Amino acid sequence: MSRLFIGTSGWNYPHWSKGVFYPKGLARDQWLKYYVNIFNSVELNVTFYRLLPEKIFEEWHRRTPADFHFVAKGSRFITHIKRLKEVRSEVKLFVKRVLKLKKKLGCLLWQLPPSFQKDLKRLESFMGLLQNSSIRQVFEFRNISWFDEEVFALLRRYNACLCIAHSGSRFPCEKEMTADFMYLRFHGEGALYSSFYSDKELREWAAVARKHKQKDLFAFFNNDAYGYAVKNALKFRELLEK
Repeated sequence: MSRLFIGTSGWNYPHWSKGVFYPKGLARDQWLKYYVNIFNSVELNVTFYRLLPEKIFEEWHRRTPADFHFVAKGSRFITHIKRLKEVRSEVKLFVKRVLKLKKKLGCLLWQLPPSFQKDLKRLESFMGLLQNSSIRQVFEFRNISWFDEEVFALLRRYNACLCIAHSGSRFPCEKEMTADFMYLRFHGEGALYSSFYSDKELREWAAVARKHKQKDLFAFFNNDAYGYAVKNALKFRELLEK
């Protein structure tokens, strides 16, 4: 493989603090320090829910190793409420904040809701707002209408990555390469966010990743229940480092 960025979708989970991942008694303000000693990257789900002040990103930048990478999930106000329409000022503000992570900002992840059907013109207009940014862009579509050659061609034109998001049969999953890097999200096979991936399933996904070993790989596990995400991320990394 080229560079591997494998981790979990967040680190600030209280249910991980009871020996599930973090040692019992470890103070909450030490969780990030512990996490970065295990993983080299993390997906920020909190940025989807609220606009954080610049000082938070500056603090995360200061407290993480030089080679650590963050992925910031785009604001739901942009993707779910405004649905990418007339969001120039919102995108500008969001990008300005997350850029406080500097070179540690690996990608921006834009997840569109299941009810948002294909609108090529709107997507292209939105991508035009991002084209002057050097940040890698990732799109996670949850409506099957987006999975066609027109959309894939548009993504390729901007070197934007189609997120390969696995959630069993809940949302569509298409293994199409549209950028010079690969992005995987694992939400769980059965119960969303609380299903454990078997070694067999992870080996199958590792085989998918190896087909594109010349590309940087970002892979994050969002099945945080019971610490499954941690266990699966560690095993997936082990399989790919062999």
